[in-house]
Amino acid sequence: MTFTLGEQSALLQPSTVGAVSVANRLFMAPLTRSRADADGTPSSLAAEYYAQRAAAGLIISEATAVCEQANGAYMNTPGIYTDRQQDKWAEIASAVHRAGGKMFVQLWHVGRMAHPDISGFEAVGPSPIAADLVTHTPTGKKPLPVPRALTVSEIAEIVGQFRSAARRAIDAGMDGVEIHSANGYLLHEFLSDVVNQRTDVYGGSPENRARFAAEVVEAVADEIGADRVGLRISPGNGAGDMHEIDQVSAYELLLCRISSLKIAYLHIVSEPSAPAFAALRTQWDGTLVLNTPRTVDTDFAMLENLAEWGVISAAAVGRAFLANPDLVTRLTAGAELNEPDVATFYAPGPAGYIDYPTLDELVTPRSA
Repeated sequence: MTFTLGEQSALLQPSTVGAVSVANRLFMAPLTRSRADADGTPSSLAAEYYAQRAAAGLIISEATAVCEQANGAYMNTPGIYTDRQQDKWAEIASAVHRAGGKMFVQLWHVGRMAHPDISGFEAVGPSPIAADLVTHTPTGKKPLPVPRALTVSEIAEIVGQFRSAARRAIDAGMDGVEIHSANGYLLHEFLSDVVNQRTDVYGGSPENRARFAAEVVEAVADEIGADRVGLRISPGNGAGDMHEIDQVSAYELLLCRISSLKIAYLHIVSEPSAPAFAALRTQWDGTLVLNTPRTVDTDFAMLENLAEWGVISAAAVGRAFLANPDLVTRLTAGAELNEPDVATFYAPGPAGYIDYPTLDELVTPRSA
């Protein structure tokens, strides 16, 4: 696959995202790689992995748990709730900055997507409705269990955990954080009018279903500054066995409630032709980042046109950055892109992680 971005392409222009100046508008999307240590500390290879991709306008890290109970959807995913984890994120931040890049840590709680064989804790969610999925546990594939509905006091605790994790990210030297309210995880579950069957202040009406995500955004913005906070949503996205009859109302009320904060950006996972995207795009007057749903080949021509037309402020790209550390260089040169090796997406070790060749290395191999 080849595609050429001209020097005047909107995607290659510098910009300001909240408090952060970025060199271009091609962002690296968050990508779970399952290479963290057993205690949730990022691996010894993570600093090199992210620094290799520092030419992205902004790197958004893999999803990172805000507390021990927040993990459990996949094995070996990182957290940012202990000093050891924070120290490793500080090494990653330093490596990315030395390479000239900018980086946000994506914060998550997996909610009903957790399995106790992975996390050691029972799964929780808005309501006792299980995702009809199986997950890989240490003893093989197992169905996801029925989650326990969170209490109101537990919701308040989780809001505080997002706040604390954001503080740790900034103290580690990161440029900001992205709150993960998409793809079937906890905050997205509360937004759904199908998965969320609560009858208290966190369920029922669209305003109530938006409350949890809004409270997290407000708490994190209060802690580290709204201009260092991004929010990721995926209205109508079926990932995580998610279902939403009304794909707009709760999101509209969420955006309305947080609009005065002036957060750094809104990150939407959507097809640009989706009605929900159009409805929310007209409401949001800040920086908007688009990540199209998971495909092998990203449609760079479409993303370039959307940026030229002002529909999006930036594009978040996943697999292309995974397989091409020098993606920006390859696109400006019109060079062939490396194909991602699906077999090594979640495998341990350096293969398929830090060994994808750059254009320079194809001319002068590393062993030379």
